[in-house]
Amino acid sequence: MTPRADLTMGPLSDEDHAFYGLVWAGTTLAAQVGRELVRAHDLPLSWFEVMLWLAGRQEPVGATELGAKTMLSRSQVSRVVDALEVRGLVVRTSSDTDARSVLIELTERGRAAFAEANETRRKVLAPVFTEVLDEAELAALVTVWRKLKAHRADGGHGPAEGGEVAE
Repeated sequence: MTPRADLTMGPLSDEDHAFYGLVWAGTTLAAQVGRELVRAHDLPLSWFEVMLWLAGRQEPVGATELGAKTMLSRSQVSRVVDALEVRGLVVRTSSDTDARSVLIELTERGRAAFAEANETRRKVLAPVFTEVLDEAELAALVTVWRKLKAHRADGGHGPAEGGEVAE
């Protein structure tokens, strides 16, 4: 086996280490989940993310609201919804209260596809995330995400479009 090069960045402050640790964890875990979702379900991670937000709702969601909830731009959300609609996983309807608004919801087929993909996501994350961290560490992460989100909501600088983290 060939030894790997040492890719450490040298001494980092706690702030830098925390930030780059978050970037590494997010990138690494998202890539692992994304690869497996595509392999097992032909479902890119961006599609799963849109479905995640829709799955939590019993009523149709406005396209604007959906765009604000995901970590995707409005144009990305539109393309994802187009692709999901072609596959019969979502349906668009006109709003009864605003003729200009479009509402989006998962179809029954979409809910079933989401449930299967979500099970795959959980299986991928278990050995590298949920089984590695204990309850206190998971709770601490939830506290951190909520604090960062609250700061952004109160005027912190986040992405121009989208960027909400699932709770």
